[in-house]
Amino acid sequence: MTRDAVTTKAAHSFYAAERLHAALDDLGIAADVHTGYGIALVSVWVDLVVWSDGHLYWWWSGRRSRQRGRWLYLVHSADDPAAAARRVAVRYGQLRECHPLSALIAEIAS
Repeated sequence: MTRDAVTTKAAHSFYAAERLHAALDDLGIAADVHTGYGIALVSVWVDLVVWSDGHLYWWWSGRRSRQRGRWLYLVHSADDPAAAARRVAVRYGQLRECHPLSALIAEIAS
């Protein structure tokens, strides 16, 4: 892979992650975007990181396969970040119940 191809792939993954970040923000969900090695990550909450290669988003569903115990991921097209954000928001809601803000962080955030 040429340097230009790597740069283009990184730009596409970053752009897709930024679009998801904006869609999550529209839903009132704070997140951070991180990039590197041609992939972008949107860090949303404990156990909720969304990866993007510029074409797809994927994140852990919170479940494991019965047969092998492997993590099961949800996948969504990067062409529709608003719909992906709504799906991520469902997982976010589940995790907020299991992992609420600590008292110190809640105090700082208010």
